[in-house]
Amino acid sequence: MARPVTLFTGQWADLPFATIAEKAKSFGYDGLELACWGDHFEVDKALESDSYIQSRIDGLAQHGLSYFSISNHLVGQCVAEAFIDERHRAILPDRLWGDGDPDGVRERCAEEMKNTARAAKAFGVDVVNGFTGSPVWHLIYRFPPTSDEMIDAGYQEFADRWLPVLDVFAAEGVKFALEAHPGEIAYDIYTGEKTLAALDHHPAFGFNFDPSHFIHQLFDPAKFIDRFADRIFHVHVKDSKVTLDNVSSILASHLNFGDSRRGWDFVSCGRGDLDIDSMIRALNRAGYNGPLSVEWEDSGMDREFGATESAAWVKTNDFTASEVAFDAAFADE
Repeated sequence: MARPVTLFTGQWADLPFATIAEKAKSFGYDGLELACWGDHFEVDKALESDSYIQSRIDGLAQHGLSYFSISNHLVGQCVAEAFIDERHRAILPDRLWGDGDPDGVRERCAEEMKNTARAAKAFGVDVVNGFTGSPVWHLIYRFPPTSDEMIDAGYQEFADRWLPVLDVFAAEGVKFALEAHPGEIAYDIYTGEKTLAALDHHPAFGFNFDPSHFIHQLFDPAKFIDRFADRIFHVHVKDSKVTLDNVSSILASHLNFGDSRRGWDFVSCGRGDLDIDSMIRALNRAGYNGPLSVEWEDSGMDREFGATESAAWVKTNDFTASEVAFDAAFADE
């Protein structure tokens, strides 16, 4: 049975919930991965009113759309950030930003992530995708000289901030799936291993696999699936393309997305360097049968065209694992 293909609504938060639900169905999607910003899925309202939860269930059902997860990347980012500044002010509601005191922001966002687990359970899903922030991302270049003890202290700080949150997730029967990503505590295989170790392999913590963040780091996304097969809780399908030309930098040169001078950029599904065949085969080896959720990002393409094309592309390229060897038909009876 083919995996359902859903659309992550984070890049569509400018549209009302009812509008993106109608559009997603017309684009060819089977369901939505609702973002916890805009009006798509509001955690505070979900916990205040059963009717709010029902409005989301009914709104999806009206268009024949399924749902498997919700995502709270923006709030999660602020739980363990080393620096809280105007960038975070732009992504948080006033009730979480408060007076902007960094410790207060981190604490309020941690409580909101706990409430996100509770809201997810009320909604009937068992996965919340998101970011975590990182106390050590600013130390990535190891200069000025950075000791292992400093890095270890940062991972311990991350664990101290996130373990109480993950305990609530576990109590609610919901899993948190970190989208391993530059800027997060885990962004590749080695930091994924270090993160799990810091959390003592907490059962509620795993990954929202997104290959686009690994392509421009120049390692094979399928190897991430193979390494963390039992921790792949959700999957994004997103593409990126490396465009190094002996002038551009893989570090992107502080140039914004969409600038043609960058050494890499996100592109619509199927138009970049993603090897979808190796990804699907790795997911099959891992026994992953959840949704394939398109996170559409391409600064150079109309998003409705891209989202429609992406839904068809993912459905065309997905396949289930074989239950028999290809030459089994040759065996003697």
